[in-house]
Amino acid sequence: MDHSAATGKQRRQTAAPELPTGRLHTSVALRAVEPRTTWWHWLLAPALGTILIVGWEALARSGLYADFIIPAPTTVAARWWAIASDGSLLRHAAVTLREVLTGLLIGVAAAFWLGYGIARSRLVAYTLTPYLVALQAVPIVAVAPLLIIWFGAGIASKVIICALLVFFPMLINTVLGMRSIPTDLRDLMESLEATPRQTFLYLELPAALPIVLSGLKVSATLAVIGAVVGEFVSASAGLGYLINFGRGIYDTPLVIAAVLTLTALALTLYGLTVLLERLLLGWQQAGHK
Repeated sequence: MDHSAATGKQRRQTAAPELPTGRLHTSVALRAVEPRTTWWHWLLAPALGTILIVGWEALARSGLYADFIIPAPTTVAARWWAIASDGSLLRHAAVTLREVLTGLLIGVAAAFWLGYGIARSRLVAYTLTPYLVALQAVPIVAVAPLLIIWFGAGIASKVIICALLVFFPMLINTVLGMRSIPTDLRDLMESLEATPRQTFLYLELPAALPIVLSGLKVSATLAVIGAVVGEFVSASAGLGYLINFGRGIYDTPLVIAAVLTLTALALTLYGLTVLLERLLLGWQQAGHK
């Protein structure tokens, strides 16, 4: 037996055994990586929420704190129902929602196209990156009063604050998504003589979409924060104004009711982005089945 044959035999003996192929072994491997979700997994979050509410109620009724400091959940629910019944909650929530959606749309669109330009051009990247980082380093709370002075106390200043707050996360995710596309795929599109529009629609956008949508989920929640920051500085309507008003008269149930409404608004926007992600990326999930 020559040396090459002995070496080949030794490699076959020491090599790891190959897994048999087939749907059975594929499903077993997937179950090992992603444990199956059972019915009681869906009860964990509601159960934790129930425990927190019960503990809150017990603390409020213990007498350790005054009612205006820690009101009971039942008191907050009654206050929320009162402002919902007279239409004031809907009116203020509509103002905040308009600011959030407009600022989110403008900020996301601007960040996407600028991020695309930064990812595709070194000249744009080297020119704008220092200024963008400097802009992000300035706290939005410090800029908000200036924007109120320049653009007034109306919706325009709130929209700009929202757009600025959602801009940077979306920008970073867009740049990362575009730069994560393999060079081989770009070379393939060039060999097929694809136009820039075809390259964008059939390669760049689908390949970067998972990372871009992750940035959109972050931006959707930050837009709510931006609207509230603007309303805290100067506003005559909105949920932020409602919180300021309740704080001024020590109406703690009103403050908590407005905060919970803001939380519900942010969760709704986040849920819509998750639904959009599932609709646009359903082909990925189908490919893994």
